[in-house]
Amino acid sequence: MNLRTKFILFAVVVHGLLAAMAWFLLQENKLLFLGMEALVVASIVITVQLYGAFFKPLNLIRAGIESIRDKDFSTKFVQVGQPELDELVDVYNRMIDQLRQERVAQAEKHYLLEKIIQASPAGIILLDFDNHIESINPAAERYLNLPTQELLGKPLAELPETWAQQLAQVQAGQPHTFRMSGIRTYRAHRAHFIDRGFQRSFVLIEELTEAIIKNERQAYEKVIRMMSHEVNNSTGAINSILDSVQYYTPQIEEDHREDFTYALQVAIDRNTNLSRFMANFADVVRLPAPVKKPIPMQELLQRLERLMQPQLEKRHITLCLKTPVEPMHVPMDEQQMEQALLNILKNAMEAVKSDGHIWVELQQQPPRLSITDDGEGIPEHVRPQLFTPFFSTKETGQGIGLTMIREILLSHGFSFSLETNPQGYTLFSILFR
Repeated sequence: MNLRTKFILFAVVVHGLLAAMAWFLLQENKLLFLGMEALVVASIVITVQLYGAFFKPLNLIRAGIESIRDKDFSTKFVQVGQPELDELVDVYNRMIDQLRQERVAQAEKHYLLEKIIQASPAGIILLDFDNHIESINPAAERYLNLPTQELLGKPLAELPETWAQQLAQVQAGQPHTFRMSGIRTYRAHRAHFIDRGFQRSFVLIEELTEAIIKNERQAYEKVIRMMSHEVNNSTGAINSILDSVQYYTPQIEEDHREDFTYALQVAIDRNTNLSRFMANFADVVRLPAPVKKPIPMQELLQRLERLMQPQLEKRHITLCLKTPVEPMHVPMDEQQMEQALLNILKNAMEAVKSDGHIWVELQQQPPRLSITDDGEGIPEHVRPQLFTPFFSTKETGQGIGLTMIREILLSHGFSFSLETNPQGYTLFSILFR
């Protein structure tokens, strides 16, 4: 039984007793009866006034509670002229103003945080209480190369294979740096925050590729310039001396003349090879900025196929070229890209055994070129070192090929990757955007 019902019941009982007493007085004395009736009427009037005075604040409180429950912080009450009730109205109005201000401030901060997360160049993966992906920002979506809808609700272990392996190693407070596809370098952080009294996690992914490549380039450019200067000065002087020494060949005894000529030629050849070796390194440093213009990709690939055909036939390797029917033009520096693609095809040919295959596929949407070979694949320990300047697995390799390919593609702004797919084939993919 609520307070209102109890009050009404009490008033009814009291006034019922007063009415009964008035009935008995009517039998004894009419004047007392009239007085009792006047008392009953006055009591009823006072009871009604007290009812209003008691329950108006309760109605006010109830209305305020309903507004708060409905999250309506715009409703305010007007003072009615009763000191006690006006004080309550004033307290309620101040409370509503404060709640409204705090709610607006919280909404503004939340909106600002959402905008910062969406605009952040770092990838942010927000996990729910079960460590499943609740939301990701555009940067993380771009890194993972999957649409948001395919990622929501999944644990980190169900991300693409390499991402799942690397992010599983990230511990709270311990940044983890790793390389993807031999070129993209990332650093991942994991941290916690409190949501509704429970701990939740998020993963922050930063790409370090540009900074690392810039530092690498600055380091090896300085070293190569210094080495090239010193080597060229030395080889130039030595070649001049050797050429002068050749004039003395007729003066050498005939028995030693052949050995003398051979030794001089070996020295000259080695000197020339050393100059060529340094020139190859210098070519990477002196790579000019690309002069882009629309290039017909079908014609470029067909020209490369004809250029490679004698070597492919000699090794019994089949090259399968697949291009779109409609002409496809891509803005690029034709000379630089031809050199890069030629190096990629040579690497694929060297990786393939006799009677192997190389597949070259050009796609219109998205604009992509894929070069796949059925060689032995990339060893696990080599994958993190791909595109590292001057790293090579060949005994006589200089590590210049992939470095030059990297520089050309990066200067064009093309995304690329080199990896072994699930079928064991090596895939070099270039996205022309």
